[in-house]
Parts: sequence; structure tokens; C-alpha cells
Amino acid sequence: MYASREDIGYDFGGDSKVGSKPVKPNPNIDGGWAWMIVLSSFLVHILIMGSQMALGILNMEWLEEFNQSRGLTAWVSSLSMGITLIVGPFIGLFISMCGCRKTAIIGGVLNALGWILSAYASNVHYLFLTFGVTAGIGSGMVYLPAVVMVGQYFQKRRALAQGLSTTGTGFGAFLMTALLKYLCTEFGWRNAMFIQGAISLNLCVCGALMRPLSPKDVVSEKYVVRSNSEDNPAKTLSRSAETIKSNRVLSEELEKKEEATNDEVLDSVQHIEIGGKSRSGRNMYGLRILKTVSQLTVTVRKGFAIWYSSYFGAASLFTNRVFVAFIIWALFAYSSFVIPFIHLPEIVKQYNLSHQDNIFPLTSIIAIVHIFGKVILGIISDLPCISTWNVFLMANFTLVTCILTLPLMQTYVSLAVVCALIGFSSGYFSLMPVVTEDLVGIKHLANAYGIIICANGISALFGPPFAGWIYDITHKYDFSFYISGLLYMVGIIFLFIQPCIQKKQPREKSTDEAQV
Repeated sequence: MYASREDIGYDFGGDSKVGSKPVKPNPNIDGGWAWMIVLSSFLVHILIMGSQMALGILNMEWLEEFNQSRGLTAWVSSLSMGITLIVGPFIGLFISMCGCRKTAIIGGVLNALGWILSAYASNVHYLFLTFGVTAGIGSGMVYLPAVVMVGQYFQKRRALAQGLSTTGTGFGAFLMTALLKYLCTEFGWRNAMFIQGAISLNLCVCGALMRPLSPKDVVSEKYVVRSNSEDNPAKTLSRSAETIKSNRVLSEELEKKEEATNDEVLDSVQHIEIGGKSRSGRNMYGLRILKTVSQLTVTVRKGFAIWYSSYFGAASLFTNRVFVAFIIWALFAYSSFVIPFIHLPEIVKQYNLSHQDNIFPLTSIIAIVHIFGKVILGIISDLPCISTWNVFLMANFTLVTCILTLPLMQTYVSLAVVCALIGFSSGYFSLMPVVTEDLVGIKHLANAYGIIICANGISALFGPPFAGWIYDITHKYDFSFYISGLLYMVGIIFLFIQPCIQKKQPREKSTDEAQV
């Protein structure tokens, strides 16, 4: 996928021979070890996203222990959830240099360290650093590789694979809530965090399962994309000509620089090594160290060059207008999903529906249906006659409609129906990596998806406080849903308009050429 020797290397360049001859497919793609990758990603979602959904248990313990304001204490959970997503673009740099497996293992150690150090917290500000920052960065270093690896191992059933792996969030919310509640009751919150830190070390095992595909067994992406588009033209999302051209330029420039750098550095080291054969063993040992350092330097420079070019170079991802619209959408989307979880209990209390909600909470309805929504939308998107992009847009339109109509519902049954629709339509989260890959290609999936989840992190970090600020001004929860829903609709409109513009541009260009 990236410059890393560990990861899969898809060629999006202009070699016609590669595209014309089918390459014998690796049995691990869409089968075999690919399902172990899905299992690994599923466990990552349980341990990371599920734990973050259960932080309300620890938040109550922190309020009682440190006797701080609710707003200040809530920032611990917000920082952890926000940083997990916001660091996405920087995790892409680690993946470029180290590969997904090493990045995930390092992230697992860092996440466990954050949990364990938080057990010794003396105040809330200590938790900001240990749990919010340390555990948050560690979570981000495991989460992004878990999503990217599923994209590498699947081509025909990408949406279903992503849907199955991301259902770990829903299962994790139930499992981790029950586990943390039990641990806090039996051992206290400090020992509970220490035990949870030990459990989080299993993230390293999940990272070890992310076995990279060997370059000789790689299925050519050009052949896969071409065959998919021939079998089902509506299935393949149209990429802009500008982005494809920039990707080709990037790969050619990097290959030339990499070859020159490798030849220059390694040849010089080998020359020194040959000339030093007659020297003592101590000098030979030093030469081996020098050679290892030189190779590491080349790898780091190579990964950084790809990462930098993807964001700021001539081949920047931001030259793809549809992808830019996707980023704008992501800035408003996640908060619209989080806000119902925050304000629904208050709405239930306002309408005197607490008795029914205690029997079967509305937030639980969202969480349960959300699990089925991810799987069902994934299956639908993988059907030969269905476009993933259209399914993604329809799910977004359904969700924003539910967000805008939810404050109008005043009975438990009507609220339950709307919450079920919110849970099902929000299953589009499993399609986000698939849509991102269709927009930029597998080579740039880590960097591109890092930007998308960074935008989601900003939305998750500032969306709920913004909704609370609106309530403080208006003293009504309705406006929080209306304003967030309208902003969400703006993002969806960007997604709907940009592909139409992209389709018109080639036609206009061909007309001008015909006139000339």
C-alpha cells in the first residue's frame, strides 16, 4: 500500500502490461487470512471504541473522587475520543514508515500505558495527560491500521468486511460497560483502570495479526478496478482525472528519488564494507550498524516524502474536489450522531417518559439497530447492481431527516421508531473507508482516511459542547437538533453537488477539443 516494505504495494501507474494481463489472485484476498484481519479489526473496535462508549461509568467515579465540575471532568472523555480520531493524519506518517502491523503494536502498548498511569491520577488535569492524550494517541495508532488493513485484504466484499469489523463498536459498548461497572464495584475505579490497561495489551495481539501481504502475491489494483468497472460500471465510483494524474506523477517522482537515494547510500556503504574486509571485526561491526542506520534513514525519508506529498505536494489529496467535499461533510456528520446520545435522556425526562425509557432505553435501541445497520448496508453495497456511493448518500439523507424530526416526537413509540432509523442509517460508518478508497485509491487510503477521521474527531470534540452552549442560550433542546441537522445537511449537499460537477468537466473538455 505504502512505501513500507511490510505493506501491500498497489501500482496505480501507467503500465499497460500490468493492466492487460490478469495476475493470479492471492487466496488471502477476499478469503483465507482476510477473515483473520476482520476478526482483528473487530476486537480493536471492541477494545477501543467500545471502551470509549463506556466511559460514562468512569466519569461518575471521577466526579465523586475529584469533586470537580461536570464540564471540566467531561473533557477527559472528550479528549480521549477526539484525539483518537484527530491524530489520524499523523498516524498515516507512521504507517508510511513502519507499516500497519508495527504501528498497531506500538499503539497497543501506548494505550495500555495510558490506562495504567491513569490509575494513579491525583487530579483531573493528570487524567488529561495520561488518559486523554496518551491513551488517545495509542488508540488512534491502532484504530487507523485496523481499518486500512481490511481495505487492503478485501476487494469484492469490502463493504461487508468493514461492516462486520465495525460492529465491534456496538458489542464493545455493551461488554465494556458491564465490565467497567463490575470492576469499579468490586475493586474500585483505580484498580479497574489498571485491569483495563492489562486487557488493552491484547491490542498488541490484534496488531500482530495484521500480517502484511507480500509484494509478489499482490493483486494488481489496476486489474481489479478495471475488472470491477467492466462487470459493473455503476459500482465503481468515478475518480477525477486530475487526481489520477497527480497520483501517477507522485509514484513516478518517488520511484526516481527512492532509486537514486538507495543506490547512493547503500552503494557507498557497501564500498566501505568491501574496503574494510581486512580491518578488525570491531570495524566491521561498526560498518553493519552504519548500513542499518542508512537503510532506516532511507525508509524514513521515503515514508515522509509520500506522507508530505499526499497533503502538501503537487499530488495533494486536496486536489480532488469530491474528497474535499467529503472532508466538509465529515466536519458536521459525527456530532449529529453523538448529540442524540447526550440529549435523549433529557428529552425523555421533559416528556415524562422516564418509566418506559427505563424498561428499554432509547439509546440502547440506537446502539442495537446500529450493529445490524452496518452489516445490512454492507451487504447491500456489495450487490453487483448497487452503487456504494448511492447507498452512502441515501443513508445520510435518512439520518439527517431523523435528526430534524426527532424533537417533534412526543411519545415513546414515535421516539423509538425515529431512534431505530437513526441507528440503522448511521450504519453508513462502515461504508466510509470503502467510499474513501473509491475516491483516492488503496495507495492513499491511510492518509485520506486519516484526514476523514480527523474531521470526525473535531466534530466529536466540539459538537457536544456547541449543542450545550445552544441549550444555555435558548433553554430548549430542539434547537440543538435543528442547527446540527442543518449543518449536516450542508455537508450532504456538498457530497451531492461535487460528483455532478466532476462528471460535467470531462464532457466540456472533450467538446472544446472537438472544436479545435
